[in-house]
Amino acid sequence: MARLNDHYLKLRAGYLFPEIARRVRAYTEAAPDQAARVIRCGIGDVTEPLPAAAREAMHAAVDELGERGSFRGYGPEQGYDFLREAIATHAYQSRGVEVAADEIFVSDGSKCDTGNILDIFANGANRTAITDPVYPVYVDTNVMAGNTGPADASGAYEGLLYLPCTAANDFVPAIPDEPVDLVYLCYPNNPTGATATREQLQAWVDYARANDTILLFDAAYEAFIRDPEIPRSIFEIPGARDCAIEFRSFSKNGGFTGVRCAYTVVPGELTALTSAGERKPLHPLWSRRQSTKFNGASYVVQRGAAGLFTDQGQAEVAALIDHYMANAALLREACQQIGLPVYGGVNAPYVWVGCPEGVDSWGMFDRLLQQAQVVVTPGAGFGAAGEGYFRISAFNSRENVEEACRRLRQALG
Repeated sequence: MARLNDHYLKLRAGYLFPEIARRVRAYTEAAPDQAARVIRCGIGDVTEPLPAAAREAMHAAVDELGERGSFRGYGPEQGYDFLREAIATHAYQSRGVEVAADEIFVSDGSKCDTGNILDIFANGANRTAITDPVYPVYVDTNVMAGNTGPADASGAYEGLLYLPCTAANDFVPAIPDEPVDLVYLCYPNNPTGATATREQLQAWVDYARANDTILLFDAAYEAFIRDPEIPRSIFEIPGARDCAIEFRSFSKNGGFTGVRCAYTVVPGELTALTSAGERKPLHPLWSRRQSTKFNGASYVVQRGAAGLFTDQGQAEVAALIDHYMANAALLREACQQIGLPVYGGVNAPYVWVGCPEGVDSWGMFDRLLQQAQVVVTPGAGFGAAGEGYFRISAFNSRENVEEACRRLRQALG
């Protein structure tokens, strides 16, 4: 008889964003006259057209595939050299950061990579720390892999070390006072919009090197950093190549949420221990994993991603980021005028807002959906420490954001 993976049965309810979609669907089915009024500021999906540089590169790639002489079939699972070299040159080396092209692995999404990376670590053998609130994928994939026990009444899973991120610590957690093996960090942060200073990241690297810890650093929103003093990559920090893996994506800066392209950086010198106590490099293991379980992102998509690194592409990406960050500024201002505590939205496309007194985060979700037809993300969906907050995404048209701000003031003012 076939046996299922019992660890899936430990997962709490549904994944956050499908649950939001279910509630919105139920509301619009019950009130169909309101369906067209709904403004979605919940899930972090982009709204603006793909940059012309990416579209032009993709059109040219499609034409190549239409000719026998330039047709391409299976590509390298790790990514085409033209894209890996463009990433290494423009995203890292131009900023003085040491990353080689062959340390970059192109994929179809950093969400996938942050979960799939667990394949190269021993299930149940590593003590893992996560921030709270947290991007749910980090938690749920560890549950699926059998790295946790059951969840308690608050939703916290046995076996994970939760690092509270609160207004008191500017949503950057304190360094653990005990050794752990893996730590998930995300800066600029999803969901709080917080950023970590160079000094704070150096403290994490120092801790990781002292405790033989690996930092799993999600930098999907690095392009939204405006402050030149804030690091965009963990590899800007001395010693990070000995203890960190970095995940990046074209989803938000290039509008690739539906096109799908991302990459992971695994330094050549990064190692971990076998069950026998031998130290082995992780780079060849991740390469082997990708070669076995992944056929690579499509040629057309990778050509589009490479187009973003041209002068035209960089200008168009900058314009996209300016658009979304102007949205964030409007949303911040609206919530501040209402009198709510507001965080993020300065070096990140998410605005993290405190709920009015006496209203919990799902209650806030329902209130804004029903009274304002505005969809936000309840903070409780990101962990126990997210209760009492809600997240507003700046990924939207200017028209929708201006209208959402008007409705927020009307519903909460």
